[in-house]
Order: sequence, then structure tokens, then C-alpha cells
Amino acid sequence: MAEGKRRIAVVGAGMSGLLACKHLSEMGLDPTVFEHSNSVGGVWSQTIESTKLQTPKSLYQFSDFEWPDSVTETFPDHTQVLDYFRSYAARFDIERRIKFNSRVVSIDYVSSQSSQDEMSTWDSWCGGDGAGKWNVHVQSGSSSVEVLEMDFVILCIGRYSGLPNIPEFPINQGPEIFDGRVMHSMDYSAMDDAAAAELTKKKRVAVVGFQKSAVDIAAEIASRNGAENPCTLVFRTVHWTVPEVFMKHSVKSFNRFSELMFHKPRQGFFLWLLAVLLSPLLWIQSRAVEFYLKWKLPLKKYDMVPDHGFFNQIFSCMFTILPQHFYDRVADGSLVLKKSRSFSFCQKGLILNPDQTRIPADIVIFATGYKSTEKLKNIFGSSYFQQYITTSTSPFYSLVRETIHPRIPQLAILGYTDSASYLYTTETRSKWVAHLVAGKFKLPAVREMEEEAKEWENCWRAYSKEGYKSSCTSVSLPIFFHDLLCRDMGLNPRRKKGPLRELFEPYGPSDYRH
Repeated sequence: MAEGKRRIAVVGAGMSGLLACKHLSEMGLDPTVFEHSNSVGGVWSQTIESTKLQTPKSLYQFSDFEWPDSVTETFPDHTQVLDYFRSYAARFDIERRIKFNSRVVSIDYVSSQSSQDEMSTWDSWCGGDGAGKWNVHVQSGSSSVEVLEMDFVILCIGRYSGLPNIPEFPINQGPEIFDGRVMHSMDYSAMDDAAAAELTKKKRVAVVGFQKSAVDIAAEIASRNGAENPCTLVFRTVHWTVPEVFMKHSVKSFNRFSELMFHKPRQGFFLWLLAVLLSPLLWIQSRAVEFYLKWKLPLKKYDMVPDHGFFNQIFSCMFTILPQHFYDRVADGSLVLKKSRSFSFCQKGLILNPDQTRIPADIVIFATGYKSTEKLKNIFGSSYFQQYITTSTSPFYSLVRETIHPRIPQLAILGYTDSASYLYTTETRSKWVAHLVAGKFKLPAVREMEEEAKEWENCWRAYSKEGYKSSCTSVSLPIFFHDLLCRDMGLNPRRKKGPLRELFEPYGPSDYRH
């Protein structure tokens, strides 16, 4: 795929899109970024007033572009993060390659040499030659759709935007019978801060969910309205949440020794035996964290102890930092916690099942996530490629290096997995994709990639909580994952001086600068 000036379409100008564009350009390639809004930043450009990083900024930074000295906070807020991204785009002259207000409606793969039946029998990724093209359908503003021919497509469309997941209700039990207003957290986050404050001022608000958006929105509204108009947080499952101080110290665990406790596919007998011998430490760590959280937070008092283990949740790429003073709001009555397996609407609010508890509300906000799989599927115009997104319970399991689907040619997906090292892991993936497109290395045979992806799926299903649909190598094995990427690119994965430092010293963004 190295011959000539390859035309690359990067869909999305969030963090992943900026990284992809930067590293493709450095490899002498010709990327064009299509961004549906009028600015860079992705979800960080539309978020609630109190949003800030969940990860310490020492982990959440570009390897070759540090945070400015003016940002002294460990967890910068959303305006600081957005400014950081804009500065990065300016520093590396990325904006000139971005077409703003340009929405990619769909993409279609065309090949004069291979039919869909022939593609299904390919031994090598892209059939070995990468001679096909992607027709990228782009709509700019109110103009008609333009079709652009591209050699490679990188999807940086993100999981947390675009297609909200809203529960379905039986007839006469849903929002249609409610006198108040119903919205999704996506719409609430898109409002400016003043409008959001005015909307919820002196209103009884019920927030549905218990992930990051839900607890942040509920805490923000509770602090604004107080006990006179309490905010109710309605959720089905309790998840482990951690205070900021926990994340500050967690950086120290990002070392090679901690990763020896995990089984990995194709690891060899010695590493397998080592993981078996060290596995009790993993159990002890999980129990120690749970003990700490139950001591630090009033979980038992408010019946907020999860039924699953802490590490089972972490292996599923799910962790949430608790907003400051969250349980203080619960104690003073401005935030009410209600656990319920299901609920329905009534004219004046919600009815919780099975005890028929009524929750009076003027506004109901669904912070119930997004249909990320459907969003990814919908961008493909052909049902042939859509099937590869929907055949698995989670398409993320099928991605080699969490980036490439073995059966979808000349296309990469960035930013669809989570981890505490999310930014610099995505940065290394972007370098990896740039090396791949430039022809610096070749992928294994299709069946070999599928077998490897299946081995990783089986491995992480053994660790992750039953029922969770996502899992990712990079959340629990960030160093091992970077090792794989570095070896593919022909780079030395060992970044420390001396064996002891290599084993016990934490890894971070600066270790992958070169």
C-alpha cells in the first residue's frame, strides 16, 4: 500500500482524528479529515459544565506535546482539554487538512478486481494488493452529497455521540404520557452552560443511568438545586466508582510487573506459569481496592456495594471517577439514589418496579449510553460489511490491535476502546496505522488474524463481568499492547534503562515519543 500518494479519509476531528491526521502526514501520506461540526475536539466540544478528565493529565497527554504550565490541575476541566486539543492541532498544522461542517453520510467499497464472493475467500487482508477504493459520501452544510474516491478510510467517529440509546417502553407506559420534558444526556450536554442551568433551575429532575454522564449530570443538578428540588438518580445496576485520589495513585501500577499477573494468548509456558503463580496477587489487589472503597465511601450505608468484583468491571473498560461531594449531596437530601430493575412513566414522573414507588419529576434525562455498534454499522453502505460489525456481541472483539477488522479492507477504526491510557494508546495506534498504510509492514493472513482476535476475546471474557459487552487489551495490559504495536512497526518495545526499571518503573506517554 506504499506506492504513490495515497488519499486517506479520516472521519472525525476529535482526539483520534487529530492523531491519525498528524501521523499520516508525517509518513508523507495525504489525509483529509471530515468533521461534521465547526470545530475540533469531538465530545469535548459538547459537554456539561462540570466535566473534567477521569485520568490524571500525566497519562492523558500527547507524547510529543505536553500540557502547558498554566494547567496545574491533576484533572483538567473540559475547557482546558479542548484548548489543549486546539493547541495540538495548531502546533502540527492539522487544521488545514480538516473540512469542517462536512458529514460523512456513508462509505462504499468498490473493486474492479474482486466481487463480494471473492472477497470472502481472501487469504490476505485487502486481497494482498489493496487495489480497491472507498467511495466516501460527504454532505457539506445544506449542499448535495459529494462522492469522493479514497484509497483508505480511518473511522474516528467515537462511541459516545451520535446515536443515543433510549429504552423502549410498552404503550402508555413511556414518555408519551409524561407531562414533563424527556431528553438524552447527549442533548443536555450539547446545551451551553447557561441554558442547561436555566432548564433545570428549581425543577425536579430524574437522571436515568449510573455511568460517567449519569453521575456527573445528577451531581451537577443536585448542587445547583439543593434539597428543595432534589435530583433523583435512577439506576438498574450499581457500578464501582472511585474518588479522584485513587486515580492519582493508580499511575504507579502502570508497570510491567503488574501485567505479569494476567494470562495472555500465545504467551508461552513460562509466562503462563508466572501468571498462575501471581494470580493470588490479582485477587488480593481487587479485594484490597474494594475494601478501600467501602471504607472511603458510604457504600454500605446507601446500599451501593456492587454485586461484582472491582477488577471484573475494570477488565470491561468501565471505570468512573465519582464527582466531588457526591455522597455529601446524598446526605443533605439534594441527591436521591433509587435502584430499580425497571420503571415506567406516569403523568407526573416515574414509577419504579416492582414496588410501584412514584418519583415526581419535571424533567427526565436518559444517561443510558449510545448505540455504538449500530452507529458503526450504519456508516457502511453495503450490508456485506455491516454483517461483520453485527455478527459479534461486540465488534471490538473482532478488531486486530483493536483497530483493523480482518474482513474489511483498507479501513481502520480508532477511538472505539477505552483505557486509562486512552490518549497515548490511541496515539501509538495512529502511528501503527500510518506505518501500515505506508507499507512499512504487512498484516498476517486473514484467518490467522481472526484466530488471534478470537483468542483475545476468550481471554478477556474470562476476566470481564458477565453481561458487559466491551473488553479491551489496552485497559489492563497497556504496556503489553504497546509492545505488540512496537514490534509490528519494527521498533524496540523496551523503553527503560536497566532491567529493574523496565520491570517496576511506570510507563507513560513520554516513553513512546520515538
